[in-house]
Amino acid sequence: MFYSLGKYILLLRLSFKKPEKFSVYWAEVMREMVSVGIGSLGIISIISVFIGAATTIQVAFQLNSPLVPLSIAGKIARDSTILEFSPTISALVLAGRVGSSIASQIGTMRVTEQIDALEIMGVNAPGYLISPKIIAGMTMVPILVTISILLGITGGYIACLASGDISPADYLMGVTDGFDGLTIKVALVKAVAFGFIIASVCAYQGFYTSGGALEVGQSATQGVVYSCVMILFADLVITRLML
Repeated sequence: MFYSLGKYILLLRLSFKKPEKFSVYWAEVMREMVSVGIGSLGIISIISVFIGAATTIQVAFQLNSPLVPLSIAGKIARDSTILEFSPTISALVLAGRVGSSIASQIGTMRVTEQIDALEIMGVNAPGYLISPKIIAGMTMVPILVTISILLGITGGYIACLASGDISPADYLMGVTDGFDGLTIKVALVKAVAFGFIIASVCAYQGFYTSGGALEVGQSATQGVVYSCVMILFADLVITRLML
């Protein structure tokens, strides 16, 4: 375990060494940002709208009491979406989509000896292959989480219009009532941490792949599983420290 942690830290140190040619690294960062951000926007949008709608309906069902104002449902749905559903569920989805792609891409380069060729040519392979992915993850995941929060709240509003369990006016009153900016800060800190975890853990699994196609698939699976576990652990730690 400590040996693997040491290799992980060493790989991160090598990844952020001074680049040989900044323009090449910058182009890779832009390409990875497009891949992570634009490529994941569709699935994040669909999931966010449906989760926001389902959360609002379930909260309305649980608070079906004449003693509880219906606007509370909007407040609970808002805070749940901002603090937990959008950052964590989006990160778990991205771990499956982006993380597996990172691990399989780097793993394939390892088993086909492309990484060895880069190192023979004097290129810092971890820096060229991994640091753009980490930077893109830490940059684009917060943007995707912000979009997810907005769409989740919009999904709750659509659910109010469609179901009639809560009037849209009551829902909007709850959404805007007692808003605390700290919840947004917590969500963004989680998003940055989750983006780093997804990119670095999956890149580590891919970089140290050995064997053939079967091992590449195993590395991708392990990368997704380990990053999901670490996302949940980081979620707990950040929530405890900031709230």
